[in-house]
Amino acid sequence: MAVATEREYGLFIDGETAEPADGEVRELAEPATGKPLAKAATAGPADVDRAVVAARTAIEGAWGKTPPNERSRLLHALADAIVANRKELAELETRNVGKALLSTKPEVLVAAESFRYMASTIGSIEGGTRPIGGSILSYTLKEPVGVCAQIVPWNYPIMLAGWKLAPALAAGCTVVLKPDAATPLTALRLAELAAEVGIPAGVVNVVPGDGPTTGAHLVSHPGVDKVSFTGSTATGSEIMRLCADPVKRVSLELGGKSPAIVFADADLEDAVGSTAYGIYYAAGQSCDARSRLLAERSIYDDVVRLAAEKAGAVRVGDPLDPETQMGSLISEAHRAKVHGYVEAGRGEGAEVVAGGEPAAGDGAFYPPTVLAEVESGQTVAREEIFGPVVAVIPFEDEDDAVRIANDVRYGLVATVWTGDPARGHRLARRIKSGTLTINLPYGAFPGVPFGGYKQSGFGREQALETLQTYLETKAVLLSTGARPSNPWGL
Repeated sequence: MAVATEREYGLFIDGETAEPADGEVRELAEPATGKPLAKAATAGPADVDRAVVAARTAIEGAWGKTPPNERSRLLHALADAIVANRKELAELETRNVGKALLSTKPEVLVAAESFRYMASTIGSIEGGTRPIGGSILSYTLKEPVGVCAQIVPWNYPIMLAGWKLAPALAAGCTVVLKPDAATPLTALRLAELAAEVGIPAGVVNVVPGDGPTTGAHLVSHPGVDKVSFTGSTATGSEIMRLCADPVKRVSLELGGKSPAIVFADADLEDAVGSTAYGIYYAAGQSCDARSRLLAERSIYDDVVRLAAEKAGAVRVGDPLDPETQMGSLISEAHRAKVHGYVEAGRGEGAEVVAGGEPAAGDGAFYPPTVLAEVESGQTVAREEIFGPVVAVIPFEDEDDAVRIANDVRYGLVATVWTGDPARGHRLARRIKSGTLTINLPYGAFPGVPFGGYKQSGFGREQALETLQTYLETKAVLLSTGARPSNPWGL
């Protein structure tokens, strides 16, 4: 496995490692230990400018001339390189983010599969013809939208980099990718692998930095044609404002307050155990975390008891230990924010039945936490905590479950647990979420559209629909007559 502290990390611009124009370097620490991890460059506006120029040069040059079958081959080659380096990438991700290897190992492979899936979709990029009549021939062309700014958050750096890069490159676009300044390591390594497999210089550029400076400059850059962002709803709203005047294409995958709805006829052990996975995976730092556990009134006490048992059984510890199920949060500051929500829940009448107190010792650890006696209007039932905290809320019947599930500003993922398949399909039509799973905790697979309703954003990731958002449609009309048609006879 790689040891991240053996090197310093620069930016990646125009096919090679680059120093930041202002020399800014950030000291990174491991969230799980607080110990020094690596030094990583932070991009400023001048670096973004260089990256955008490199991306524009590539799309107008070598990459723009690369035929579809060659793009497909290169994406498959990059997937192969990710798999070949999966141990290094998983360790980098674990040490940089604090997540357990049990989580980061499959996330690395999901990134690889994203490139494989999108490589297979390139053959679907085709125009068409439409008869108009007379001597006019009409056909359409599909062309890459251009230079794309892609911004990924700190919670899934390599997986979301794969989600973003794969469709853009499949469509023939070039990319300036901005990972969070605190978690840039795997994105930078991914760019190196892209260069190693032969993807031309300037196609993939990586400029880690903060949102207000680096991100805002990138989004506002006149050389950027499309913006794709994953992160908080508040930041997504600001990105929309920045893109409004130049009328840039935008796709947003934002926050969530996803419900798991458990009916009395469900397999309770499976439902509550799977919901524990759905909230404690990634220590709850996931937009699709099932942070609301809705339980039918007749089984509410049983669900609360089981939820507390499952929380207590989660193996929390050293994220590099292959037996660990949940590692640390991203930082001590974020842990304090999560605990603040738990305290707010207590103040509003919620009962802490598991966890609820910051762990002693080094690292940003917080225990799996269960809040009972929660009402749908309370803060912990409405705000995205982004930590290992689940709120257990009772409901009376189907209608009440739907009302509570929809009574938040988000609509990303929902899960229904029931022994009645017809009920699951009924609720799939009534619950406002981009993804609904029935008796299944997983909701994201290559080829399955992923995205949200309401303030969870718009646009979809991972699917054929995603590819289309990176393509322009051009209509071409040709007169096939001896002379152009001239209706005025001039």
